[in-house]
Amino acid sequence: MLKKRIIPCLDIKDGRTVKGINFVDIRDAGDPIELAKKYVQHGADELVFLDITATQEKRKTLASLVEKIAKEINIPFTVGGGINSVEDAIAIIKAGADKVSINSSAVKNSQLITDIANQFGSQAVVIAIDTKFENDVWWVYVNGGRIVTELKTIDWAKQAVALGAGEILLTSMNNDGTKNGFAIDITNAVSKAVNVPIIASGGAGTKEHFKEVFEQTKATGALAASIFHFNEIPIPVLKEYLKKENIPIR
Repeated sequence: MLKKRIIPCLDIKDGRTVKGINFVDIRDAGDPIELAKKYVQHGADELVFLDITATQEKRKTLASLVEKIAKEINIPFTVGGGINSVEDAIAIIKAGADKVSINSSAVKNSQLITDIANQFGSQAVVIAIDTKFENDVWWVYVNGGRIVTELKTIDWAKQAVALGAGEILLTSMNNDGTKNGFAIDITNAVSKAVNVPIIASGGAGTKEHFKEVFEQTKATGALAASIFHFNEIPIPVLKEYLKKENIPIR
């Protein structure tokens, strides 16, 4: 069994780490470089950096900030936001990212998944899926959760993997920032539908929520933001708890 990963997420807006609820009500959460250093010291398994307004503002990811963070950390580093071409991906990998996360750009041009996978290997391509449960269906959203597509989440996950994605970062917009727990049903459905690692995202509020998502789905990673940023659940405390609950942790 793959050991489970605990992954803090830095949502970046105007060079600062921010956190919202259901993708709105954004508030400041601190300096991304300082937070990144803290997470390495605390034993995070990976780090995700998402430039959350890059697509909406039609600009590139903040490569200089990526470079500064990459110099301070020694754990796998995934970067997303505003990556619209192989050239953008090359710039981000050159800046120090191990993996690139694409969302809106992959929905608009699915060939991009294959092109980046051909350049760096599937292991470097993370498809971020922002999904919302409406009218009894989990739909894919783009542009930072602002625009609904006609894609159903499980169908899109399967298509993305077929095109070369090596990992899926699945965020439930319904659960995001609520601290009521991960969306177990869609996480389980997607993790059963594809044969690549799934990172569950959206809704972590307690140590028990991590236990639930690892025991009740095939997700190999669980991502959270505010509970780590504001020290509500320090990563060492969470990992100790999961070990006691016999969850295989790195």
